[in-house]
Amino acid sequence: MSLTPFHIAFPVDDLTAARAFYGGVLACPEGRSSESWIDFDLFGHQIVAHQAPPRAVPGHANPVDGHDVPVPHFGVVLDLPRWRDLAERLKAAGVRFVVEPHIRFAGQVGEQATMFFLDPAGNALEFKAFADMGQLFAT
Repeated sequence: MSLTPFHIAFPVDDLTAARAFYGGVLACPEGRSSESWIDFDLFGHQIVAHQAPPRAVPGHANPVDGHDVPVPHFGVVLDLPRWRDLAERLKAAGVRFVVEPHIRFAGQVGEQATMFFLDPAGNALEFKAFADMGQLFAT
């Protein structure tokens, strides 16, 4: 199955910090930009960081498999080698994890590698991987 790229626009309070994080730490190639937004290529998907005032309301979390998962969040499903490489790159860059890289639902339907962290503006990101991609929508 061939997927088409998704698009998401999200708020950041500092475009310079967003450029350093998404372009530097996550190694997302930069696309078009202006004084108020930047396009990034996140593993083939278009994400757009838009300058916005800082958020006054802290994020919400829901319990999932023993961890508090931040809501809202976004991210990409990767293959396991790319997920492991990203986890190591984030650790080397000193990124603080909301949920450390680990295997969720171990031995159960939907077993997956997952990790959560925040960008400099406080946006939550999740990157996950499946040993068996057929588990992505398993019930």
